[in-house]
Amino acid sequence: MSGFDQGIKRDELRRLYAYWQDKRAGRLMPAPTDIDPLELRFVVGNLSLVDVSHDPLRFRIRLHGTNLAERSGIDMTGKGEDDYPYPEFARFLIDRFTRAVEQQTPLHERADLVLDGRSRRYEDLVLPLSGDGVRVDRLLVGVFYDD
Repeated sequence: MSGFDQGIKRDELRRLYAYWQDKRAGRLMPAPTDIDPLELRFVVGNLSLVDVSHDPLRFRIRLHGTNLAERSGIDMTGKGEDDYPYPEFARFLIDRFTRAVEQQTPLHERADLVLDGRSRRYEDLVLPLSGDGVRVDRLLVGVFYDD
C-alpha cells in the first residue's frame, strides 16, 4: 500500500482505489473507457460518475448510486450542479470536484460536516479520469456515509 491508500478506512474505497490504480496502468489517470461498471459491483450503490466539461468548468452527474440517492432523498442522475437542492453542499461538491480536476490526482476525505442544516459524516474518494491522458473529463466518486 502507498501512503495515500493507507489513510482510506473503508474496504470498498480501498478496493476502488486499487481498481483505479490498476486501470491507470502507469498513466497519470485511466480513461473513462477503462472503467467497467460490471467490475464495480462491490461499490456501485455508493458510486457517482461525474462528467466534466471545460470553458467554463461544469459538472453533470452521469450516474448517482442508489444508496446515495436514498441518503440524499434525490436522484441526481443526469442532472447538473445547478440542480442540486442543497446550496451549501452543492458549493462544497463543486469545490471538491474542481480541486480533483485541477490537481489531476485522487482526493480522499473523512469528514463530519453540517451543511444546509444536515449532518454529513462520510468517507469519500474522488478519482479523475481522462480520455486524452491529460485533461480530466470524468470523475469516479465513491462515498460511504457513517450513519
